[in-house]
Amino acid sequence: MPTELSRYLDPKTLTKIGNLDLKARLIVEGYISGHHKSPYHGFSVEFAEHREYSPGDDLKHLDWKVYGKSDRFYIKQYEEETNLRSYILMDTSESMKYASPGNISKLEYASYIAASLAYLLIRQQDSVGMVLFDNKVKKFVPASASPAHLRVLLHELSQIVPEEKTDTGSIFHDLAERIKRKGLVVILSDLFDDPEKLLFGLQHFRHKRHEVIVFQILDDFESSFPFGNMTLFEGYEQWPRLLCDPRALQKGYLEEYRTFSEKMKRGCRNNKIDFVPINTKNPLDIVLSAYLATRANFRQK
Repeated sequence: MPTELSRYLDPKTLTKIGNLDLKARLIVEGYISGHHKSPYHGFSVEFAEHREYSPGDDLKHLDWKVYGKSDRFYIKQYEEETNLRSYILMDTSESMKYASPGNISKLEYASYIAASLAYLLIRQQDSVGMVLFDNKVKKFVPASASPAHLRVLLHELSQIVPEEKTDTGSIFHDLAERIKRKGLVVILSDLFDDPEKLLFGLQHFRHKRHEVIVFQILDDFESSFPFGNMTLFEGYEQWPRLLCDPRALQKGYLEEYRTFSEKMKRGCRNNKIDFVPINTKNPLDIVLSAYLATRANFRQK
């Protein structure tokens, strides 16, 4: 297996998620026959509804039974099956490179998720694209369902250099307009930004009728703040270094963290967005397969 494939596609993870389909809950657009319902009405799969005949309509789709009962001409309309079109949005800002001792960085963890989902989507013949961003869009890879496209996505992941600030809210507004055809938007980020701006940007995706999944990737130290002695904190995204006694900050920090988390959970829930907090200390195969299984069970209810 080539270096980039083996780096990002952990066999244990792929084995666990291999039998779980990632299908959209909402109706999605597209032109290719596949697994997902389309709002386009064609004449190919399942009957959807009638509409009154208009001059120029193909007469072979006239419903003669309805004509016999009503003496009016109606055309049968059908739902066609179509591929899901997905975009994976990767936060590549400087804060994503943080890793506490013994853990991989948030960026590396997010890259593993992106690679695994891209593999799964392409394997089930769905289109997937990728966007790398910090305070601007660094790379926009259009969606494709080609097996060769996976190598393109993995190559882009391998080239990421996190070095800039993030401006997540503004980026989301931009991308909501750029991604024209509604489908699935997967966001991988630590979400270190103003929650009001974040949620406003996420609402823009929902306004465009995309389905949205937000994976918040955090290091264990960021959620538990276990520091005890005098500590020098390195500043990311243009924040300066800070030397202090963390015990004086712990209570306030944890309160802010809980407030932020609750606001994001509530905001996502209100907008019918999947919010999935992830700690990088947890094995990816367990985290991802558990989420996909929960998602599949929800769809069946």
